[in-house]
Amino acid sequence: MRKIVVGVTGSIAAYKAAELVRLFVKNGDEVHVVMTSAACEFVSPLTFRTLSRNPVLVDQCAEPAEWRPEHVSLAEMADLVVVAPATANTIAKMAHGIADNLLAATLLATRAQIAVAPAMNCGMWANPATQENVATLVKRGVLVIHPREGELACGTAGAGRMAEPAEIFKELK
Repeated sequence: MRKIVVGVTGSIAAYKAAELVRLFVKNGDEVHVVMTSAACEFVSPLTFRTLSRNPVLVDQCAEPAEWRPEHVSLAEMADLVVVAPATANTIAKMAHGIADNLLAATLLATRAQIAVAPAMNCGMWANPATQENVATLVKRGVLVIHPREGELACGTAGAGRMAEPAEIFKELK
């Protein structure tokens, strides 16, 4: 049984992360979900708590359930950390070592394999800053499951749609 941390960030694609968590659990994996506060605006932590059968962590300053800071506990127990959806903001934080929320701190502390499934507007995805940040992550061994072409929530079309949960699951299985 793998221990997987799923990071959910503030994107409309956050609803797809629920299906990804369900697929991991159905596979027999132990899943722990960390959400950014922006992700909570799109999908409730209750959804992920129900699907993962584990508490959902959001607040970096909350009283930890154990004596150890939760980002350290999560980072050390994880076999795999998957950020889906991964916003341009979170990708930039990862590339530059910024740990200003629980998910970012967990990503910085872990030695587990990290995978990201970007989701953003096609202009944001094509922006040279985002592409440089993604290239930096790839150089560091992060697996990038590239966004797909298609209609985006903002009404435009192009590369930026998060890969479907079944595709992400298959790639990470």
